[in-house]
Amino acid sequence: MKKKHQKTLELIFNRPTSGNIHWVDIESLFVALGADVSERAGSRVAVVLFDEVRIFHRPHPSPSTDKGAVASIRKWLESNEVTP
Repeated sequence: MKKKHQKTLELIFNRPTSGNIHWVDIESLFVALGADVSERAGSRVAVVLFDEVRIFHRPHPSPSTDKGAVASIRKWLESNEVTP
């Protein structure tokens, strides 16, 4: 895993939850973990990883992912034993 992806993973697992993580960095981390990321209707993005499909909303107009989405991603990664 590249250093940038490791940094993004650390930001996701930081407490308190950060509301300052750019979605493109999270999406790039998913791809580095082997995910298939595809566009859906509107601002939705489908992420196929760990034999699961998760749907996320790409943030707009701000590039930063909200805290609730970051917490959800953290829980998903933890449940699949991905930690920093």
